[in-house]
Amino acid sequence: MTFDVLIIGGGAAGLSCGLVLGSAKNKAFAKDKKIAIITHQKTSHLQNALFNNVLGLKPATLGRTILAEGKQQLKDLYPHITQIDTEKVTAISKAPEHFLVETNKNSYSAKIVVIAVGYTSLITIKGLENYIAPHPKAAIEKDRIWLKNNDHLIENNLYVAGTLAGWRSQFAIACGSGSHVATDILTLWNGGKHTKIHDKVTV
Repeated sequence: MTFDVLIIGGGAAGLSCGLVLGSAKNKAFAKDKKIAIITHQKTSHLQNALFNNVLGLKPATLGRTILAEGKQQLKDLYPHITQIDTEKVTAISKAPEHFLVETNKNSYSAKIVVIAVGYTSLITIKGLENYIAPHPKAAIEKDRIWLKNNDHLIENNLYVAGTLAGWRSQFAIACGSGSHVATDILTLWNGGKHTKIHDKVTV
């Protein structure tokens, strides 16, 4: 099976991207799309995070709690999104009609790939070498990287989200970046018509 979208990374950006894509499930342009997320979280900076300054989060919320509850939220609300756990991506390559994503256990094909892993220089995904550059918004001594992109787009159908897209390491920014990518993909599916998804209270 070829996924329409495969998200790599189960942190703030990746889960936010998945939630927005999942929320479009009843739209005609998105209802038959096959979406998956590789929810590898061991290297996420959220593992050690403590939040007091994020709108909507109760003060002293732990990042590791968000990681666990985020996956559960995605599962409960949008079970049509395939969650691939306990696998780490090792390589990405391009085929004529899709991308091939290799993990330490399996291989997957996808028409669109979203890379939403952390911005550490220890990234080990083969096939991304030509896009890697020093991070433009991090201290040089931290040795952070980004994947060169134009408004999250690395090349046709290959996106990057979160800190790896060149944004600062701030939770709300990473979430917004993942949501931004999701709406760009929804816009693509919707024939180029700018698209966003909101739930509303009905009376």
